[in-house]
This record gives sequence, structure tokens and C-alpha cells, in this order.
Amino acid sequence: AEKESDDPYMALSDFIAPASSGVKDYLGMFACSSGFGLEDVIEECRANHDDYGIIMAEALADRLAESIAEILHQRVRKDLWGYASDESLSLDDLLKVKYHGIRPAPGYPSQPDHTEKLAMWDIMQVEAKTNVKLTESLAMLPAASVSGLYFGGKGSQYFSVGKICKDQLSDYAVRKKMDIKECEKWLSHSLNYEP
Repeated sequence: AEKESDDPYMALSDFIAPASSGVKDYLGMFACSSGFGLEDVIEECRANHDDYGIIMAEALADRLAESIAEILHQRVRKDLWGYASDESLSLDDLLKVKYHGIRPAPGYPSQPDHTEKLAMWDIMQVEAKTNVKLTESLAMLPAASVSGLYFGGKGSQYFSVGKICKDQLSDYAVRKKMDIKECEKWLSHSLNYEP
């Protein structure tokens, strides 16, 4: 769809060097969770009529999962890929994403298609290795789980795909080898038309 500003159109593929470039580059994936055992805690709170305890347990598990994702990303930047081995950021700078690289997640503005989780789960064997499962609607279980991609390039940045036109969706469906109606279902919140 047309933009109302002069901001460039972006795609996640812009942030990874093509194989033909000869540039050594990486694309990573991750999935992590802090939700195992949370249902037991919630059931105990429910039995004690402790609604506040339920809210706090769920919030804490969600924050822990996000913290695990942040630590994993830092380890990738500093140690595993090592492109930021001398990185020394304050907590405030980490929260302001002052580091190089991004970790977009399926279902978020720069990667609105949740079905990409299917490929991630297959490639990483997530369910077999971590027991984090995907529901029929591709939500993660336990709910206090986080997954996404790693891009390390200095030019990588978060962005929003924006509304998707019918011709763009048709092209996407062909490249995904997915029925157009199925694509419309999964991307309905991002379409600029009524299917």
C-alpha cells in the first residue's frame, strides 16, 4: 500500500546479505519460555481466591520470558556471532535498543505472518527440544514464551509492514505456496481490503 511519508519501504530480507554478495552474514532463530509450571501456581492461587497472585504470576512469567530473550540476544551479539564483543550497554540503553541488530517476532509489525512460526518450529525442532508447543492459532504454549529471528546487521531496524494490498497478498501466497484464502485468514489484520 502507498505510504503517507517518504520513509523507505522495508522488508526483513533487506537486513541479510545475499549469498551472491560474498559477505559473511547470519540469520538466527530462537524460542524460549519461562512458563513451565505456571499453571500449577495459577491453580493454587485460584484455589485460594488470589486473583492478584494470578495476575502477578502471569506478569512475572511474561517478563522472565522477555528477559531470557534479551539475554540470549546479548549472548548472540557478544559471544556467539561476536559482532559486538565489546558491547557494554546500560540497562537503560538495552531497553532503548541501542545495540546493533534486531529480533523481530512472527505476528509483530515487521513480520505479521504467524505461520512463519511453523518453519521456525520445524527447523529448530522447538517442540521436541523445549516442549514449547504451537496451538491451532499458532499461539505458543506455555503462554509465557517468546520466539523470533536474529538479524545482526548495523542497518537492521524495526519497522511496520503496513497494510497489504490484494496484489501484494497474491504474490506472497504464490511465494509461500499457500492458498490465497489461507493467507488472507492469517494476515486479515494487515489487509487494506475486505476478503
